[in-house]
Amino acid sequence: MESKRQLQIAELIKRNFSIVLQNEGSYIYGAEPLVTVTQVKITPDFNLAKIYLSIYNTEHKQGVLLELDEHLTRLKQSLMARIRRHVRRMPDIAFFLDDTLDEMYRLNELFNRLHEEDQMGEEE
Repeated sequence: MESKRQLQIAELIKRNFSIVLQNEGSYIYGAEPLVTVTQVKITPDFNLAKIYLSIYNTEHKQGVLLELDEHLTRLKQSLMARIRRHVRRMPDIAFFLDDTLDEMYRLNELFNRLHEEDQMGEEE
């Protein structure tokens, strides 16, 4: 279970990294993809922040993640400038693709198809 401080720092990073992406994201991955921060998890030793991102309007989601990784130093500096008064040490950052919403749509489509097949079977 995460401590209260972990949750506070995670929320602080989530809010501020979202702003950093708004300001600098178009320079990194272009104007087309929409990238949102869905969740941030902090390790108990505060050395690593796992940032989960949802990426829309593009088929190349892994490419966007790779571009973010290439500009990690710039993003980390921008984030640190925003939160330096609240943290002693800036944690390392790791990006992860949050495909929960995509998976939900896929499962919903599958259930709808099964429901339609079931109704067609009852009519016969």
